[in-house]
Amino acid sequence: MPATRASGSRAPCFPCVLAAVALCHLCHCTMNFVAGVEGAASRGAGTARCATALATERLHDPTARDEFYGQPLNVAKYLVDLHDAKAPFDFCGGMMFQLVLSDKLRDHLEQVANGDGQQPVVFDSFKPRMFMTPSYNKDATADNINIFHGREIRQVPHATGGMGFVLHLSMAEGDPEGWTPEEVKDYDGWGHDSGRNWRNAARWEQEGFRDVRSKFGEEAFGLHHRFYLHFDFMNRLWLSAEDGCEGHPARVPRIP
Repeated sequence: MPATRASGSRAPCFPCVLAAVALCHLCHCTMNFVAGVEGAASRGAGTARCATALATERLHDPTARDEFYGQPLNVAKYLVDLHDAKAPFDFCGGMMFQLVLSDKLRDHLEQVANGDGQQPVVFDSFKPRMFMTPSYNKDATADNINIFHGREIRQVPHATGGMGFVLHLSMAEGDPEGWTPEEVKDYDGWGHDSGRNWRNAARWEQEGFRDVRSKFGEEAFGLHHRFYLHFDFMNRLWLSAEDGCEGHPARVPRIP
């Protein structure tokens, strides 16, 4: 059963407000040493840093997330914003995978975020594995609502998180970046990775994923999975592969 949220007004998130005040006060204090035109430029940069810090907070902090994206959660907008921010997910206890949506899936989710279409489902904390969700079957189907087609792609230059890892989600049908017919045919994502069929860029191109090199680099290789979304008991959102490997939006220290 999909996770639901009660609608209605909520009291302000005081921890978030205090954090915002502290962040902006800190930014302001660091600018007081600069005068004149140079000081004005620095103040502008400091304000931008404050805004960036707060925007980043809502991507990985559940309380800030719910304050911004509402209840029920505007999941489509949240996913688009994670993609646009090149946000990483912390998978398997420390493996940082940048979330990348295909162009077609991003466009679709942007429309859904604006009210045109059905929101993706985030299952409740009692469904931490895909096989626990309603109507689960061991097959290759996806609907862009309950289940998504995706890939873990490795050796991607400049992927956020510094490990060269990307999680690439695509539309289930009619997507130039989506699963190739061969990927659909040989899918067995409920099995162990060691026994599955990994692909490199050359093979993906041969099968029909034409833009793989321009998007992910010459050395990219990976494995296709089905993914779904669920909450945990701390209200964190998890993106989970069918085999059970999963991750949540992570904070990554930024170099000033």
